Amino acid sequence: MTNKSWHLHRRTFLRGMGSLGTGLSLGLPWLDCMAADEPKGSDVPSAKRFCAMYFGFGVSLPDENSADARWRWFPKQEGNDYEVNETLQPIQRLREHVSVLGGLSHPQGREMGAHDTGDTFLTGAFIHNEFLQNTVSVDQIAAMAMRDQTRFSSLVLSTDGGVGEPTRSSTLSYDSVGRPIPALNQPKQIYNRLFGAGDQDSITENRLLRSKSKMLDRVLEDSHSVRRRLGTADQRKLDEYLATVRQIEQGVERSQKWLEIPRPELLDEERDLLRLDADDQAPLMLIRTMYDLLYLAFRTDSTRVATYQITNMADASSKAGKFPQLQGFKSSLHTLAHDWNKPGGAQALGLWDKFMVEQYSYFLQRLADAPERHGSILDHSVILYGSSNSNTHNNRNYPLLLAGGQALGLKHGRYLRLSEDIPMSNLLLTMLNCVGVHAESFADSTGPLNALAS
Repeated sequence: MTNKSWHLHRRTFLRGMGSLGTGLSLGLPWLDCMAADEPKGSDVPSAKRFCAMYFGFGVSLPDENSADARWRWFPKQEGNDYEVNETLQPIQRLREHVSVLGGLSHPQGREMGAHDTGDTFLTGAFIHNEFLQNTVSVDQIAAMAMRDQTRFSSLVLSTDGGVGEPTRSSTLSYDSVGRPIPALNQPKQIYNRLFGAGDQDSITENRLLRSKSKMLDRVLEDSHSVRRRLGTADQRKLDEYLATVRQIEQGVERSQKWLEIPRPELLDEERDLLRLDADDQAPLMLIRTMYDLLYLAFRTDSTRVATYQITNMADASSKAGKFPQLQGFKSSLHTLAHDWNKPGGAQALGLWDKFMVEQYSYFLQRLADAPERHGSILDHSVILYGSSNSNTHNNRNYPLLLAGGQALGLKHGRYLRLSEDIPMSNLLLTMLNCVGVHAESFADSTGPLNALAS
């Protein structure tokens, strides 16, 4: 049906021309007039988003009947009537948007070293000490399914950046053959990637993409003659390598198509809020800025898939290891986690847990306050936050918070204590299904987590 003159497309930009011929395009928030003149009962799908955040070394878990019980991560009572303890107090105002999950873990992770499981949080794989081979992460399954819908198939962030080292990786994301995807960690770099720094950037990007495309073409051409000289095993390895090259080539082709579409401009108040000079010496500023960038990436529909590794298992070599001390705590993150059962330790780690949940809650609130068709951005996003340790050296009963997705079939406001027999991959499969990726299984899943359904 033809739209009326006052109908706007959801990707409408306000366009202007400066006195020097420079262009400007401003992305609009969701407006009622963006709803087309649709037949009654029709429903144009809203964007569905997938996001996962991770922290290392687990949480404070004093006995639920001890004097320090208020610093215990998991609530004492299950179901809708659970009492929010001190650690999870920051999610109270968003209670109806969040589920507290207990009992889940990756069965194969239980057989790994205590500090080795961060790499498998989103993969569910077993990483052998000799081969150090991972598998594809769940976010990249979602990214591959939605890659043609946005400029960036996914946004991979961490505090340390890059990939780190096996079992101490500084990324949550792994490609289709289990290779780590380098994470971005500098706010200004992330901002420029999402929103650009001007016309000159577009010209430079165009040159780089054309150059990369030519090089990839040469690689693929040369591979045909090389392959004929290889044995069967080596041909298989080469084919795996070439599959990755083709993925890169497809990414280059998508990027070239998006060059013709203006990058979104931010509202003044959004830009003013950003602290692009934030670094690892100011944890609160850095974490909030990273969350702000994630929010803006979703708000502008620049991507629909994101991961953010806030802290990892690398300890001394990690930039995030000193975050607690920079926030006024007496110990490093690793020491806090190890000393949780010493006098005063449960409260110290519990206070750090609360600080981290406050930042997660800040991100959720921004998403909840952003309206779009049939609810908010949060209603159309599934947001996982958690660790692959319950406490240090324990690879069971992961502390997990799942938020959003109420427009996607999820029901919240509960503490669900699930059986240890249920693999965490069931949760990851459920998240995939929520964002429209109807996979039958993921990793070692046995089925979707029906307890989360509304």
